Amino acid sequence: MTNTQTIPAAAVDPNVAAGTAQFLSPVVLGLQALAVNGKQAHWHVRGANFIGVHELFDSVVEHAQEWADTAAERIVALGLPIDARVQTVAAKVGVTEVPAGFAPSDVVIRALIADIDAVLVDVQAAVDELDEIDQSSQDVAIEIKRGLDKDRWFLFAHVAA
Repeated sequence: MTNTQTIPAAAVDPNVAAGTAQFLSPVVLGLQALAVNGKQAHWHVRGANFIGVHELFDSVVEHAQEWADTAAERIVALGLPIDARVQTVAAKVGVTEVPAGFAPSDVVIRALIADIDAVLVDVQAAVDELDEIDQSSQDVAIEIKRGLDKDRWFLFAHVAA
């Protein structure tokens, strides 16, 4: 069996690839967890504005999956693998505030906001650190941050006083 790389090793600085993987991998794992927790919330939310909240959760899930794919593909394009298996995601993320069963919309929304806030910590670290490593990879992190901020705003609007 042959070992195939996505691009020739000489085309990518190994320090760029390693730095990108270091800062985008936690983002991928956090976004994968957000997608799973968002679906859990989607299935179990109850209360006022149900249909709007239920559909908003689907949007959050779709975005998280797209951004995880974008970040993972950036790492792979630079020639490194990404480990986003379920056990790896669970080990990185740990406990979530998203309830296991039915819950009022305000409880579930606040839990998803907490999950987004946790991902945003890793995204901000990627934005800050990738500036010196690889600006194309930093652009990926900036795109994800912009989108997460917007999704967070949409969720927060449902629970703001």
